Amino acid sequence: MEFNRNDENYVYGFIGKNIKKYRKQKGLTQAKLADLSNYSKQFISNIENNVHQTFSIGTLWRLSLILEIDMYKLCIEDTKEKEEVI
Repeated sequence: MEFNRNDENYVYGFIGKNIKKYRKQKGLTQAKLADLSNYSKQFISNIENNVHQTFSIGTLWRLSLILEIDMYKLCIEDTKEKEEVI
């Protein structure tokens, strides 16, 4: 599902991409991240694939601890990706 940048749900898309990027850098599968975080694999998949899935700041905190990154890194929009599409 795609959201307009002015939509408050837009943020979930790039946070999901960041979670996926850092998960892969750490060498974790979705199933392993789900296991370590006590979330379901489907929940992790929904977040990463921009299936509209809301989640809490607590979720971001937990995932950032597992991924061993500062939580703010999950909230940085990759603007290079948008420039390449244009």
